[in-house]
Amino acid sequence: MLASVLKLDAEVVDENLVRVAGTGRYSRCLGEKPHTGSGIFQHILETHQEKVVDSAAQDPVCADCPNKSDCQETAFLGVPIMVAERCIGVISIVAFDEASRTRIKENVALFSDYIRHISQIFVAKIADSRHAKSPVDTVLVNLIENMDQGVLVLDKQNRVKFGNKPALKHLEITEDELEHSQVDIRPIYLDNNLKGYQQHIIAFGKEEKLLVGQFHEANNNQLFLMAFHQNKSTTTISGHLQSRVDKVIGESEKMRQLKVLLSRISKSPSSVLISGESGTGKDVIAHAIHDLSDRAEHPFIAINCAAIPEQLLESELFGYEKGAFTGASAKGNKGLIQAANKGTLFLDEIGDMPLKLQAKLLRVLEERRVMSIGSNKSTYVDIRVISATNKNFPELIASNEFREDLYYRLNVIPIHLPALKDRHGDVELFIQHFLELHTRRIGVPYPGMTETVMSRLKAYHWPGNIRELSNLIEYLVNIVPEGDMIDEDLLPPYFTKVEVQTKAETPSVLDTGNMSLEEMERLKIEECLGRLKNRNLVAQELGIGIATLYRKIKKYQL
Repeated sequence: MLASVLKLDAEVVDENLVRVAGTGRYSRCLGEKPHTGSGIFQHILETHQEKVVDSAAQDPVCADCPNKSDCQETAFLGVPIMVAERCIGVISIVAFDEASRTRIKENVALFSDYIRHISQIFVAKIADSRHAKSPVDTVLVNLIENMDQGVLVLDKQNRVKFGNKPALKHLEITEDELEHSQVDIRPIYLDNNLKGYQQHIIAFGKEEKLLVGQFHEANNNQLFLMAFHQNKSTTTISGHLQSRVDKVIGESEKMRQLKVLLSRISKSPSSVLISGESGTGKDVIAHAIHDLSDRAEHPFIAINCAAIPEQLLESELFGYEKGAFTGASAKGNKGLIQAANKGTLFLDEIGDMPLKLQAKLLRVLEERRVMSIGSNKSTYVDIRVISATNKNFPELIASNEFREDLYYRLNVIPIHLPALKDRHGDVELFIQHFLELHTRRIGVPYPGMTETVMSRLKAYHWPGNIRELSNLIEYLVNIVPEGDMIDEDLLPPYFTKVEVQTKAETPSVLDTGNMSLEEMERLKIEECLGRLKNRNLVAQELGIGIATLYRKIKKYQL
């Protein structure tokens, strides 16, 4: 646990200087006395004081070590394991490169505090460890029971043998139900190059749930560590995964109504006009209509009418004969309308189409025939036209910028796509979708997200809609440190002004006045630390993980 949280190798020696636990290279020499560093361990055992070494060549404790010149350890941090007045061993973390050495050097107080916390849990539970009911190693169980992170313990046959309280709470089952269920955990994506937190499906009995977590090896057992933040909206598989298959994400009332409408109109050949603000996903709805229709096996041809100059747009849409104009291809071009034959033609930003082309498009819709530039013959086409716009058509028609007759031809089936801020409950679904999408595309671990950040994102008004949210998540995935969760320190500055409604579970005596959010946060953490005297309880009350709490304690120098 220590190694996975701090991203450094860890080891434990007992009072006889025998290595009893270790990760990395130390895991291969358990039961042996260390070949190097025994002087440091002896020093800690005798002084009962923690010891930091960031330069073996200059530290007096290492002066008599015969292997000092060949030592590969670049830094060391050791903490005594104390039982009453007796030191029964040492827990330590070790660096083997310059980057890890710098991490230890810059985080001595934070790391030693965390190691001491692990040591205290070990000492507090070791006395009654023999009474543990689980067949799993009792000390390991005692450590896991005190974690605020959900953990499942599996044997080599992938059978779950134990789960701590946070895990049972999230799975909504009892310890007895877990023990008597055949539980299977499998990753959604079988890609060995993906490391860190990823999405998994956990099946027990007749139920399936979606979990974010990662596997670790420990004492001949597999540990499945759940991410601190699990999306409650996507706990069951059928809802979120099915909506991804349909390419339409959303469970808000407006999106439920829209999905019903899509299922009704998908088989029809009638034209559809999708309206909505920029960035709401009009192209996704167009794709969904095509995929649900009888035309799904035929082409889906899309063109943005605002992105292409008028002359090029005409030749691209309607095609041209060889030699039709200067620069025309000697082979000619049949055009996108003919390319979409038996399929769907999607005209994005149709409100920006020039008037001249509007007349030609109207003729195609009325006659179902298209004539290429430079040709005197028309060709029959069987297409369904779906258009999209973020413009106000009545205003365009009133100002003679858009033909009224074409508008009615396009607007046989109108669909309005609501802005993201009006799709209550869908922001969290999109966050999980984009976290999964961008982590896989970039090739980084799935980071998870604190409740505070989730609350801020859900409260934000999203003027750029889904496109803005996708860009933000991609930015956060790129900058979050590996192994960390996305917390509010990583959000752009304008999110500090977002007002969030918080649950007032514990009465606060703080007078916040006109303080900034950071000042309020610092005072709240300080007040909780003074009142509860236990950092696990503080993290639980604040609704954040213990690692995030330690980071904020360091940030505010508490």
